[in-house]
Amino acid sequence: MSSEASSSGNNSRESVVEDWGRQKGSCCYCKSGDRTSICHGLWAHSITVDDYQDLLDQGWSRSGCFLYKPEMERTCCPSYTIRLKASAFVPSKEQLQVNRRMQRFLDGKLDVRKPVQSKEDPSTSNATGSCVNQVSNSVADKSLSHNNKEENKTEDFMHYLSNQIDNAVHVCIEGGEFPSGIQLPKALVKKVSHAKKKLLAEGSEDLVYTSNIAYQIAATLKRSQSAAMDVYQSKIIAEKLVNSLNHSASISALSIRACNAHVNFYSPVKYGSLDGNAQIVTLPEESAKRNGSKSSASKNVYPHKKKRKFEIRLKRSSFDPEEYALYKRYQIKVHNDTPDHVTENSYRTFLVDSPLLFVQPSITGLVPPSGFGSFHQQYIIDGQLVAVGVIDILPKCFSSKYFFWDPDFAFLSLGKYSALQEIAWIKENEVSCPSLQYYYLGYYVHSCSKMRYKAAYWPSELLCPFQYQWVPFDVARPLLDKKKYVVLSSLQDGESSQSGILENIMELQQDEIDQEDRNDVCMDNDEEMLEPKSEGSDDESEPETSNLMSVGIKDGNLTNILIGLRGSRMRYKDIQQASDPSDMDNLEAQLQRYQRVVGVELSERMICSLD
Repeated sequence: MSSEASSSGNNSRESVVEDWGRQKGSCCYCKSGDRTSICHGLWAHSITVDDYQDLLDQGWSRSGCFLYKPEMERTCCPSYTIRLKASAFVPSKEQLQVNRRMQRFLDGKLDVRKPVQSKEDPSTSNATGSCVNQVSNSVADKSLSHNNKEENKTEDFMHYLSNQIDNAVHVCIEGGEFPSGIQLPKALVKKVSHAKKKLLAEGSEDLVYTSNIAYQIAATLKRSQSAAMDVYQSKIIAEKLVNSLNHSASISALSIRACNAHVNFYSPVKYGSLDGNAQIVTLPEESAKRNGSKSSASKNVYPHKKKRKFEIRLKRSSFDPEEYALYKRYQIKVHNDTPDHVTENSYRTFLVDSPLLFVQPSITGLVPPSGFGSFHQQYIIDGQLVAVGVIDILPKCFSSKYFFWDPDFAFLSLGKYSALQEIAWIKENEVSCPSLQYYYLGYYVHSCSKMRYKAAYWPSELLCPFQYQWVPFDVARPLLDKKKYVVLSSLQDGESSQSGILENIMELQQDEIDQEDRNDVCMDNDEEMLEPKSEGSDDESEPETSNLMSVGIKDGNLTNILIGLRGSRMRYKDIQQASDPSDMDNLEAQLQRYQRVVGVELSERMICSLD
């Protein structure tokens, strides 16, 4: 054998993987119910951060120690790796509002309502069971105002209206109008701009706020397949919510109507202004003061004027009982998992175990102070763990894997807030580690509306699955609107109109508003998928897709593939020299497939274990 052959134990800083071949499982995006999600899988015993960075840039991702790459032409929902250059990030208005809301909460200027437990009598229960915002005494709804104080008052009122809709949803559940046992989405009320009013039907001039919560509830019930859908059409849902809101009499200052499956709030009084656009809306507290009574909206509210202590702690990935307890609560409350499904073992396998080899920080500027590897980023408020981000820090990027949070703090939009913090972390650490420039958000799935919000972190890029080139999202989107799977690098540097780009951003920001969860969850706990294929698998007898034979990864010479066998590492040519050629056909076919999915360079750098 060649002198290069050696014991694999001599070098513990190498990548060691097993090729598990094609994997099939159920899809969390389209909810097809069949095993339509198709990927190629590797099991990583260990992997260097450089090798994993290269795999990311070829469309791979990981769930624990399981590495997977969608077979784009076969899988039901093609998934494109998406990234953002942190230094180029332009936050949207909604993203800035998330930051401001958190800062006001930490400064003690954003009061919150105590959680109220639901009561058995539906006629007396109107609480959502989560923290919500206290309403300011008055709000000036001025569309052209840039005054932060006025913007904060408007934001407070929109949160108040959102919470009132959530209360109405709760009443409908307890009254049997909506099914129980299903986690329904939270409402979000938006201010209707003057320009938008012009596009609406006559009589919309007094429309001030609107919410599309009925659509989201209808979609959630449809996915749960809990009842006949004709009973839960979005228009019917909107009418039920409006009826409940009007009966509660908690928003007496506004007229509430259902229109085109939206819950709309209209101002009964219009006031003049310099531009003729501004409307002043009286809030419940103000009306109550005029009547000499205490508003129901101020019940269960307590002021918190003391500043809160906020910490973000970065720790290497390891099991933490407090984190696991938070994760379990999150999965049950937000994703409706059953308690017996959220086991400690599944949590460890999914979010704690990592094959990445840790790299110590250095003073050379090549490694940031944190080092490279897998980490958990804890968000702590007044000593209480409220959220955890599961991340990988690599030579070129900060890769966000999963994020879970305390449902009682949903009003802070912690998913969006953490993304902004992660982008800020990259900017800060790029100073000491210039190569670390990008924020990887996992997979972008254009065919799944709840995944589209990722492109709202602008300007983002999608990875072409054919040539492994990065393509601006604004260039890729027109083709993705037509086809699920697109060879993005075939797009020329065509010019998109500026107006078209702005429309895309606005739509994506709406998608972002509608979605708080920012996780890719298709590969987390599918035990049926996470198993190696036998040599006689029917899946492996199917022809290879052209996706695996992309321009980015060309067929190469198999002789230099690095192999681990019986505790030793060697090149394939060493095995060839010591074996009968007639016995090598199956192995050669396996190695050829492996080289196609990881590339020639990585196949000669990573150890492909055959043990």
